Order: sequence, then structure tokens, then C-alpha cells
Amino acid sequence: MKWPEHGGQPNKIFALKGIATDHHFFDFSANINPLGPPPELKESLFKAYDQFERYPDPDYRKETKLVAAHERLYEDVVLLTNGGSEAIFLVAQLFSGKKALIIEPTFSEYERACYVYRLSVSHVSLQLDHDFSFPLEKVLSKIEEVDVVFLCRPNNPTGTVVAIEDIKELLEKGLECQTTIVIDEAFIHFLPSEITDLTHLMDTFSNLILLRSLTKIYAIPSLRLGYVIARPEIIVQLKKNQIPWSINGIVASFLPSLVAQDGFIEATKSWLQGQLKLLTTEFTKLGFYYSPTCVNFYLLKDLNQDTNTEELLEFLLDNKIIPRHTHTFKGLDGNYLRMAVRSAEENNYLLETLRNWREKRC
Repeated sequence: MKWPEHGGQPNKIFALKGIATDHHFFDFSANINPLGPPPELKESLFKAYDQFERYPDPDYRKETKLVAAHERLYEDVVLLTNGGSEAIFLVAQLFSGKKALIIEPTFSEYERACYVYRLSVSHVSLQLDHDFSFPLEKVLSKIEEVDVVFLCRPNNPTGTVVAIEDIKELLEKGLECQTTIVIDEAFIHFLPSEITDLTHLMDTFSNLILLRSLTKIYAIPSLRLGYVIARPEIIVQLKKNQIPWSINGIVASFLPSLVAQDGFIEATKSWLQGQLKLLTTEFTKLGFYYSPTCVNFYLLKDLNQDTNTEELLEFLLDNKIIPRHTHTFKGLDGNYLRMAVRSAEENNYLLETLRNWREKRC
């Protein structure tokens, strides 16, 4: 069965399951900000009409300066990209023909990018039986065998976060072995404020590359926008490999509005933690396992059907809820569903549906 590689593709799921397409459904498969785009973007969109007939600056100097200032970084360590995916592929290209280590289960595009640029790939799995905890010693033992490590923090699909102390140990070992550590922080803006990002490590560890996305937090997945943070010589090399005008001028014109949205991000974090508390409390009452997430998605499975989520998946589909299957995540093999945190109304509908599921099996 050919499962789609990403969430946010409800029509493919309906077709795969032989269900007539229904335009009235709740999409829990796409892990974007449930609060939607910042309202200010509407005004930016109208203003962007004036950009239609203009080429953007191919170096995106003004926009790069804005992002760098927002991150309290020098602009020569920042490269804007066409979403997080272009960032992944540009970085993988730096290591063409070499060896990579990927920490699984995780975003499939790391391995796809490695395949495109002929990297041989090995894997280390998170500890599934210990709430997907990070296997530090196993990873440290493998670092000297590879040229680059791909790690997602917070991790997709588990929502878990590798401790800063473990990250430092990886980076220190990487310096010894001349191994680069690539950390994808696509969902960093959803984390509680007490969990720090990793930009403060850039001055200490020359082997650190960070990948970011703005499409998730601002709920603009159709407007591809991301960036790489790395030491200046790496940014120079990435620029050489990047296609001209990678980011369209309309998207670039939104950046002044986006980087002014600190209040929007803080409101999202506060709202999200309240919803996570509600959801996880109810999941426990209903006998469902959930991964110890810190962000806007989580893994879910029925503890009474530990190794089979197909029946639950189809039950949710019958109730107009689209989950994200996990057949294409290495090590999960379809035994979990990844669910996004949606609006309060949608989350309550999900809980009501799961209560109905449980009642039918009592």
C-alpha cells in the first residue's frame, strides 16, 4: 500500500481507504499552528500586489538582516531558504558521497536528501520503550563513523526534545571526530519558553548547523520560508549551491510583518500548553498512550490494541477525523498515529470520538 509521505493530504488518505471524498472533515494530520496565520498578514498580502512585477533581490540582503536581527545573530551566519525542505537538501549536498547518521523515527526528508546526494545512511533509534528517550551513548559510539548527523529537535513525529546537555556532548564528540551535527529546529517556536533553542551554541561549536522553518508557527505552509544558521564559510558554500531567486518576492515581503510577531508566538505557546494539558489528562483517563510531547503534535495509540492502529485509524476517518499514519516513519511501522493539536473545538471533538471508540469496545 502506497502511503503518502507527509501529512496534510486528506484526499490521498480518503482514496487509499476507498472512502468518498468529504469536504467536511477535521485534518489532524498537518502539524501547523492551529490558531492560523497572524491577522496582520492580510494587510501584508494586499501590499504584496505591488511586488508582482519586480524581481526580488537575489541575495535577500534586507530580509536576511531582519531574520538575523530577530535571532540576535550576525547576518553572515543566516541563509534564507524555500522552506525547511530546501534547507535540508542544501545541507545534504555539502556531504555528497559521504556518510550520514539519522536518529529515527523522524522526518523522512533527511533520508531522501541523503539518497539524492548519494550519502550512505545508518540509523540509531530513539528508545521506544522509554518514551522515545534519546540514546546518547549509542549515538556517541556512531559519530566517529560518519561525516554528518541529522537530528530533529523537537522531534517529528514524537514531539520530544533532546536535553541541552546531550546536545553539547554530541557537539563535543563531533568536534573530536570532525563530524557535523545538523539539528532541525522547525518546531522550535512552539516550545515552552523555558526550553532554550541552540543559537547560543554557535560561537562555541563550529560543527553545528541549525535548520529553521517559519511556515509551521505562522500557519503558512503554502508560502515556503525557512533558514539555515551556520558559520559564515558554510553559508557561503550553501549560497553557491542554492538556485537563484529561491524565495519568491511575495513571501520575502512578508518578513517585516512576521518578525514583529513575538506576541503571536507567546500567545500560541500559552494556548498550546493549556490544550496539551487537557488532551493528555483525558488520554490517560481513556487508556491511550501519548508521546511526551512539548509541541503541537504527538503520537497516540490505544493501549488495548498495542500493535495495531488500523482499526482506530479507520474509525477516526469514519468520523471525519484525518490522522497522520506512521507507516513511513522508520521504527513505528504504523503502530501509532501522529495527531496535531488543533483548535479547542476540534480537540474536544477528537476526545468525544475517542470516548465513543472506547465505549464500543467495553
